[in-house]
Amino acid sequence: MYHHNYGSVTVQTIMKRAFDGYERNHKLPFHVRKAAQAIMKCRTAELGGHMQVCPEGHYHRQWYNSCRHRFCPQCNWIRIEQWLERQKERLLACGHYHMIFTLPHELNELWLLNVKAMTNLLFTCIRDTFYEFFLDKKHIGGKPGIIATLHTWSQTMILHPHIHCLITEGGLAGDRWMSTKQKGYLLPVKAVMAVFRGKFLARMDAAVQRGLIILPDAMTIRQWKNLKNKLGRTKWNVHIRERYDHGQGILVYLSRYIRGGAMSNRRIVSFNEKNVAFAYKNSDRSKREKIVLTVTQFIQRYLLHVPCPYSKIVRYYGLYAPTAEDELNCCRNLFGQEAVSEPNVIDWQNYCEKKTYDHPERCPVCGSRLIQRMDIPRIPHFTNKEAIQSAA
Repeated sequence: MYHHNYGSVTVQTIMKRAFDGYERNHKLPFHVRKAAQAIMKCRTAELGGHMQVCPEGHYHRQWYNSCRHRFCPQCNWIRIEQWLERQKERLLACGHYHMIFTLPHELNELWLLNVKAMTNLLFTCIRDTFYEFFLDKKHIGGKPGIIATLHTWSQTMILHPHIHCLITEGGLAGDRWMSTKQKGYLLPVKAVMAVFRGKFLARMDAAVQRGLIILPDAMTIRQWKNLKNKLGRTKWNVHIRERYDHGQGILVYLSRYIRGGAMSNRRIVSFNEKNVAFAYKNSDRSKREKIVLTVTQFIQRYLLHVPCPYSKIVRYYGLYAPTAEDELNCCRNLFGQEAVSEPNVIDWQNYCEKKTYDHPERCPVCGSRLIQRMDIPRIPHFTNKEAIQSAA
C-alpha cells in the first residue's frame, strides 16, 4: 500500500526506513555515508535542541537542531535566502542572461571517476569561453560579471552534469560600460558551443596524458582518443536563454541548486517498502509526470549527487569575482548604484516576518515572545545490536 505525501513523506523518512539495508549491500564513500546520516538525524532528538515556553504558561514546544549539511532537503532554506540577499546586493542594474552548458552523457563514466578534476575543468572552460567572446571587440569588448552553479542531476536524478550561468549583457572596458551590439542578442550560440567543446576536450586530453584524469579499467588511451575525436564532431548542448532586465529572476533559479540536494520533499508523491514515486517535469517542462523507482534505485540515484567535501559548486568570475570589488563598484557608479555593502544578516525569525508568516517564536494564544527554558541533550541512536550491548 502506498503512503501519500501530504507533508509527512520526506527524503528523511525514506532514508530512515531503508538506508541501513542499502548500506549493507553497497560500498559507499565516507562523505556519502556522512551525508546520509546527517539527513536522517536532522531536527531529531539525536541532535539535541531546546525547549521554549510562553511566559504566561499558555504554550510550550521543543525545537530540535538542524544538521546543516548542504545536501539536506529540509534545513537549508534560510541559507539559500541569505545567499540570495548577498547576491542581490551585488547585482548590477543591467540586463542579464541565463546560459546553460551541458557535458555529453558519453563522459558520465569518466565524470564519476574524476568528479573534482572534471568539475574544475568544466568551470574553467566555461569561464575561458566567456572571456574569449566578451573581451573580443567584435562581440562586447569588456569584462563581464558571471555567477555559475554546478548541477549534476536531471529531473529524474540520473547523472546529468551541467552548469547554469548568470551573465551580464555587457562588460567593463577601462571606465566604460560596453553593451551587446544588438538588442536582445548576446553571443552566437553555435560559435560559443564550438569554442567551449574545443577548450574542454583539449584540456581534458592534456589531463589524461598527465595522469590527472583516471580512465576506466576497460578504456585504453587509444579508446579515449577515439571518444575525444567522436565528441569533437558532435553538437554539445549550450543554451542561451531569455534576457532579464535585471538578474534577480536568474539568481532565484540558481539558488535552487546551491543547497538542498537532488530531491525536494514536495516532489515525493508516495512510497511503500519497495517503491518510491515522485513528480518530475517532462523534457519540454510543459507538464509534471510521475516516475516510480524501487527504494534501492531511489537511494542510489539520490546519493549519487552528494558533493565531494570542500568542493565549490558556486563560482564567481569577472566583475562578480570576490577580488573584483573595485571594478564592480566602478560599474555600479556608471549605473547610478551605490557601492556594494553587506546586507543585514537575515535569520529565520525575521524571514518569517518578512514573508508575513506568524512569528515562530511568539505564543499562538497571547502573542508573547517565547522564552528558552532549557537545552535538550542529544539522544544517541542505537542499532538493535548496540542497544543489547549497552544494556548488558
